[in-house]
Amino acid sequence: MDAEAKPLIQALDLKEDTPPKIVGPAPCVTFSGVHDGLHIHVVWNGKDRETGVDNVGTVPAALSTYLSVLAFQPDVVISAGTAGGFKAQGAAIGDVFLGSAVINHDRRIPLPNFDKYGIGYSNCLATPNLQSSLGLKQGVVSSGNSLDYTDKCMEIMAQHSVAVKEMEAAAIAWACNLYHVPLMCVKAVTDIVDGDRATAEEFLENLHAAAAALQGTVPKVLTAMAGKRMDEL
Repeated sequence: MDAEAKPLIQALDLKEDTPPKIVGPAPCVTFSGVHDGLHIHVVWNGKDRETGVDNVGTVPAALSTYLSVLAFQPDVVISAGTAGGFKAQGAAIGDVFLGSAVINHDRRIPLPNFDKYGIGYSNCLATPNLQSSLGLKQGVVSSGNSLDYTDKCMEIMAQHSVAVKEMEAAAIAWACNLYHVPLMCVKAVTDIVDGDRATAEEFLENLHAAAAALQGTVPKVLTAMAGKRMDEL
């Protein structure tokens, strides 16, 4: 979302790519710059033409990632954004999690092998040193195309010990895996999924605070990555 991307763009002093690196009709917008010697590109999914709201969910995320990997040929992709957290996995409002793996919780296909495909379990880049040095929490990230969830969604997330729930990471992982590009997930908690407050209300209340947490954390993650090999993270 714009509210998630804008603080990162400002913190990293990135500029919108002109002319565009990804041309229409793809709606995504890209921003580029350098941070601690690293060439950084932030990709925002843009807005929906019909409604004017941010493009969210797995379809825009997969498209943006696919086109961005082609355009920028990155060494690593970072899915940075907000998420609902599970207090059962130690999440609190404002916490920032590094993803250990990603799944889909609402892609249920009860057919042989399609059930595994539907979950789409994919490991994230292992970053134990980075996690320890920055004092971040870690856990499985689960993606779905609804802000709310069903009882079956909750059952699947509990089976995989999901720590944070959002709407993009598993789709981003799918596109990354096509090109064998490692994925990191950095997710700031806006709401408590297994809490007692309405998700939409809590999300709107805490969105900007969580985006600020990302603004403070992502530059530190990038600084910790500078000059290191992937196996040193």
